[in-house]
Amino acid sequence: MSTRVGDAAEATRRWVSTVPTQVALRSTAAVGAVYLVLAVTVVFIVGHNLSSGVDQRIQNGITSMQTTGRVFSAGRPSQGVPGLGDLLGGRFGTPLFAWVFDPDGTELPQLERGNNPALPASAHHVAGPETVTVGGADLRVVGGPLPLQNLLGGPVVNGWVVVGQATAQIGQARTSLLTAEVVVFPILLLLVFFGALAVGRRVAAPIERARLRQLEFTADASHELRTPLSVIEAEATLALSRAREPESYQASFRRVESESKKLRRLVDDLLWLARFDAAPDPPDAELVDLGVLASGAVERFRPVAERRSQHISGSVTGTAVPMVNAPPDWLDRLLGVLLDNACRYSGEGGEVRVLVTTDGAQVRLSVEDTGPGIPADQRAQVFDRFHRASTTPGGAGLGLAIGDAIVRATGGRWSVGDSAVGGASMSVFWPRATGERGGRNGDQRPAA
Repeated sequence: MSTRVGDAAEATRRWVSTVPTQVALRSTAAVGAVYLVLAVTVVFIVGHNLSSGVDQRIQNGITSMQTTGRVFSAGRPSQGVPGLGDLLGGRFGTPLFAWVFDPDGTELPQLERGNNPALPASAHHVAGPETVTVGGADLRVVGGPLPLQNLLGGPVVNGWVVVGQATAQIGQARTSLLTAEVVVFPILLLLVFFGALAVGRRVAAPIERARLRQLEFTADASHELRTPLSVIEAEATLALSRAREPESYQASFRRVESESKKLRRLVDDLLWLARFDAAPDPPDAELVDLGVLASGAVERFRPVAERRSQHISGSVTGTAVPMVNAPPDWLDRLLGVLLDNACRYSGEGGEVRVLVTTDGAQVRLSVEDTGPGIPADQRAQVFDRFHRASTTPGGAGLGLAIGDAIVRATGGRWSVGDSAVGGASMSVFWPRATGERGGRNGDQRPAA
């Protein structure tokens, strides 16, 4: 049981420490802090506005009574005061209470108190807005002078009137607002957390894939480098272990030379991929005649093919010059990768064909061989670094990865299939670039 708990705790710790989770937690904390500040501010502003509204309403009540000389009935909103209903909240507004006092501070008995609660003596001469407790409830009250000649039927007497309104609705409004904020708060935090987690995962996914790919690349590169280094070390150790015949030393040196060349090619490929991945901007693209470039590549690989008794040929077909907008060095490297693979896998006496075709707005480069071909279930993986679709020795599985990087960077697309001569067919399609130096009328000329 303790082991399961420990495993769960460790899994939780790892989950919390991931970048998307950290982003989600920090985003949620920031939003939560801002929400709390805004919630407190909103409650304060709403409460202040409601209190100000009550103060304005009771002050308007006093002003209306001072203007008309009449007192509305207690406990009923503005009854008997012309125009005061709309001013004080209407028929369905919160009732206003009025208390009228003579100059001595005695409440006038001639006025019907109705539902008025008893006002504390300390509030009989209140002037500015204050909050008092009347009958266990909080009231907001304000007072002012009121001529009483019409009320008492005698000489003019400057009495004092106090108008109040219960503040229970203000408390209810604050409570309702707080309840809504408390309900919204966890929902908002959950939405922010899972939203930020989803965004964080989406953003971090390419970074994580790149990191894992880099780790795999480093492990594979270390393995590929270790093999030739081990052979070189073994040959050197064996040669130095005891005196040998000159022929034996020569054989050892030839094996060391062969492994050194393999090691150099591998290091060159690794450096090229590292520079390609690290370069912020590609080199300047140019208008390149792919037919001319393919002809040069065929000639360069002719000695390689002849050493293996292979026949290598090429042709350029189409009604327009096969112009491609790309760095020429990259296209030359791509041709070298494809021809090197084709010569290696075609075997003794095989055939390698290079075809460049212009078809409307497209330019196609195809390299075909008579090798074993690429199984259909492995064609999607042939461009992975260090992946090899055959056990034929001589490569580290980086050539097509380099080729794929070039094709993607130059706006091309692959087509992998079977060639007409029985082996693999590796084709690349590019948009034909404008600005060609002339066209052909259906001609066909050999690339070599």
